[in-house]
Amino acid sequence: MQAYLVTFYTQQDRVHANMPLANWIFAQAEKLDLEGATMTAAIAGRGHDKKQHAINMFDLSEQPVQISMVLREEEMHRLFEHLKKERVKVFYTTAQVDCGMLGE
Repeated sequence: MQAYLVTFYTQQDRVHANMPLANWIFAQAEKLDLEGATMTAAIAGRGHDKKQHAINMFDLSEQPVQISMVLREEEMHRLFEHLKKERVKVFYTTAQVDCGMLGE
């Protein structure tokens, strides 16, 4: 099946609608009835601001977070229209991918 891998990049301290942005995007995937999403927290990352953002023992606020989804084209368009309507500011990437399920 042809689909799109959509990945959002943010950090723990970014907020939208009084929620951490990553959690908000994750919740929107469920609200929009998208089949799956994966949230991954990283140890460190280098942002578009050319600064290193990293988790440390006392402060999680700069921890890099990614949300990845594999979506059909219609789902991707629906998600992006929703995010535009909500005025979300977040960096993302998309890539066309082949996907499928093995086993029964």
